[in-house]
Amino acid sequence: MKVIDIKGEIVDNDTAAMYNFFDMQNTNPKALQDSLNEADGDDVTLNISSLGGDVFTASEIYTMLNQYSGKVTGVIQGIAASAASFIPMVCDKIVMSPTALMMIHRSWTVAEGNTNDLNHRSQVSAKVDESIAAAYQNKTGKSQDEILQMMDEETWMTAEDAVKQGFADEVMEVQRVPQISDSLSTLPSKNGINKFKHMLKSTDDNIHSALFMQKLDILKGTN
Repeated sequence: MKVIDIKGEIVDNDTAAMYNFFDMQNTNPKALQDSLNEADGDDVTLNISSLGGDVFTASEIYTMLNQYSGKVTGVIQGIAASAASFIPMVCDKIVMSPTALMMIHRSWTVAEGNTNDLNHRSQVSAKVDESIAAAYQNKTGKSQDEILQMMDEETWMTAEDAVKQGFADEVMEVQRVPQISDSLSTLPSKNGINKFKHMLKSTDDNIHSALFMQKLDILKGTN
């Protein structure tokens, strides 16, 4: 059985190249296709924990999984939100951790231009919402109106909620008693972590530059 992570932001292949350069976790079509090729028809388990990302990329990934010949099980470990929430809808079985969450909402975009441009963008967004709703409809059996209403309200679901509503098949059994921490420490913010990564990258570049100059001096006989 092949285990594939659907984690980090969902991005297209070009954007993934940048994310990978900075060692930032992401899910992209190329990496998924490579993993599916390695699985070669064997059963696949998707470990999912993502806040979403690009809706068209998520649609591409949804289709790739739909075309895969083997059985696909989706395991929502932390959160399946936004574009990451409809990817598992194509799975043969969806299991959610008892602490996991799922969130569905209307698509979001940035638009500019005149009234015609904005009206056109609104119509496109409505069609995108309908295409996303189709994935939820196929899984849950709910009508388009019901799904769009849930998306209007930005619906958050616990594992039990998702099972009751038909978005998931079962809640994962708890196999061990969780440890409880009494720590009052605060985790660093995402913004702080990104700044730290940038600092490391800059430091690494400076080190490489210094080593290069040192080697150059040696070759010139000045050191």
